[in-house]
Amino acid sequence: MDLQGRTAIITGASRGIGRSVAELFADQGANVALVARSREPLDEVADSIRSTGGSALTIPFDVTASDAADAIVAATLDAFGGIDIVVNNAGGNTFMAPIATLRASGWAKAIALNLDASVQLIQAALPSLIASGHGSIVNVSSVTALRAAPLLGAYGAAKAALVSATQTLAVELGTEPVRVNALVPGWIATDLTDFLRGDDAMEESVLGRVPMHRWGRPEEIAQAALFLASDASSFMTGQSLVVDGGLSANP
Repeated sequence: MDLQGRTAIITGASRGIGRSVAELFADQGANVALVARSREPLDEVADSIRSTGGSALTIPFDVTASDAADAIVAATLDAFGGIDIVVNNAGGNTFMAPIATLRASGWAKAIALNLDASVQLIQAALPSLIASGHGSIVNVSSVTALRAAPLLGAYGAAKAALVSATQTLAVELGTEPVRVNALVPGWIATDLTDFLRGDDAMEESVLGRVPMHRWGRPEEIAQAALFLASDASSFMTGQSLVVDGGLSANP
């Protein structure tokens, strides 16, 4: 699981799962390029990493911007000289609505953030990943990709498409030194689930279907990301690693 001397781009790195992934990767020796929209929280993560001897670069950028992928890759190469790992973690959903009444703009926004941005970053980083000789792409999907997601239909559809793209990329790149896997978290205690954890009835409704009957922790997802990014999973590609407390095992 050692990442000594390797360089990882991590999107959505200012909080939650992304921050935990960045800190763990840096602790394992990786140079980390931290991507998120706001500079101040990114600087906080970078300072934390540097305070323990790690190497971090901040790239404040909206991943849905048309020039984001090329800018992120260029900044990372300029700072570290190569790219070995891409963790497409940026994502989320800011609204709840049934598909029947969902506005086209809402659908497009969810797809742009949770699918398009990941594919575009992969395309931009791929030459460097191949050149590294041990490239690894980790696409962070969601358990909503595996089952119906009432009121989160656009988000679930985007995350399901990301799993499909992961499988296809893995086959297309099968003879290249680049592995492509998806990480599928369940319900994790982050800012993105605050709206669920703030209501006792809603929280019980969510956790009632989780066999372990608790929220996952960001660091538990980070450990799984480290496994997929490192040589510990060297014969693994095109797979979806589900870390959901048993939720998807429920009928």
